[in-house]
Amino acid sequence: MKFLIQLVISTLAVLISTYFLSPHISIENNSFLTALLVAAVLAFLNTVVKPIMIILTIPVTLVSFGFFLLVINALMIVLAGEIVDGFHVNGFWWALLFSFILSFVTSILERIKKHDEHDRSN
Repeated sequence: MKFLIQLVISTLAVLISTYFLSPHISIENNSFLTALLVAAVLAFLNTVVKPIMIILTIPVTLVSFGFFLLVINALMIVLAGEIVDGFHVNGFWWALLFSFILSFVTSILERIKKHDEHDRSN
């Protein structure tokens, strides 16, 4: 159940983030199903592909004081744009900005969820 709640939160975060960056980052017809697929693909990429990329790029990451991790985040979003039909990313810089906004929106939605869980427990 926690996984499904997290997936819905990620889906909402994707929809909200694409709204702010439209037309540079877009989901055709603002489809909830496409956003759900984007969230699932990003979860998979961040779980499987991203750790491999981090290990392969340790020297660059160390030299850049960790800033190369931002590049890896943007590449995961560009890759998701290539995988998911209906999700369009207009370049690396928009993907980088999308990753910042997506992280921010996700953190806000997570806080709302925790606050709601706290209220229900009291």
